[in-house]
Amino acid sequence: MTPRDELPPAASEPPAGPATPVTSHGIMARFRNYFLTGLVVAGPVAITLYLTWWFVTWVDGLVRPFVPTAYRPETYLPFGLPGSGLIVAVVALTLLGFLTANLIGRTLVDLGESVLGRIPAVRAIYRGLKQVFETLFSGKGSSFRRVGLVEFPSPGMWSIVLISQAPSPEVARSLPGEEEHISVFLPCAPNPTTGFFFYVPKSKIFEVDMSTEDAATLIMSCGVVQPGANSDPQKKAAALAGMANAARIANGESSALAPVTEKVD
Repeated sequence: MTPRDELPPAASEPPAGPATPVTSHGIMARFRNYFLTGLVVAGPVAITLYLTWWFVTWVDGLVRPFVPTAYRPETYLPFGLPGSGLIVAVVALTLLGFLTANLIGRTLVDLGESVLGRIPAVRAIYRGLKQVFETLFSGKGSSFRRVGLVEFPSPGMWSIVLISQAPSPEVARSLPGEEEHISVFLPCAPNPTTGFFFYVPKSKIFEVDMSTEDAATLIMSCGVVQPGANSDPQKKAAALAGMANAARIANGESSALAPVTEKVD
């Protein structure tokens, strides 16, 4: 036997097993991006359609009891016709406005208002709602058509407000100081239908070149969607910095604005 034969046999290589699967991060990243893109595209459309459908069905439910059965579409069709109540409401309101514009309609409206004015509880509600609707839908007033900034709730912190009207003479006489005040509404995020209403000295309000729609979008998105997103960011930053400096100089490093607020639900 030779020394070569005495050597132990070389260990054989282990058989090749199945290849370990490697997770592809690229595929998962693409899947996530495609999913988020689809969500961004479909989300606003779905919510808009849902709110529109809710409004249409809500109006239909209000108007349908006042429409005779013989004039309802579901009387002659095997299914209901969504939006029929909304059409009836639009036609009825337009006809009411047409009748009110003439002398007879105005006389009837004045008569109805005089009757409502004799009821103590109803009189205050009716007059308040009438003034609100006239201000919002007349197109002549300036309430809530201007956007401003006030230093609230503490120095160096600025809040977006919707500028309304000057206070009534009775309220203006009760406000401290000789400076003219103006009423503003501070919407809360992300629900701009709630917020705070207060009176602010006119010099403490800094009007912003922004539409109320952009302000509502900014508030509802909690600052995620900025108005004028396609404009130059450097110009926007410079404009905001200049506005803050001008406000600080105008306030003279004064103490925080501390208005008497009222929570609006």
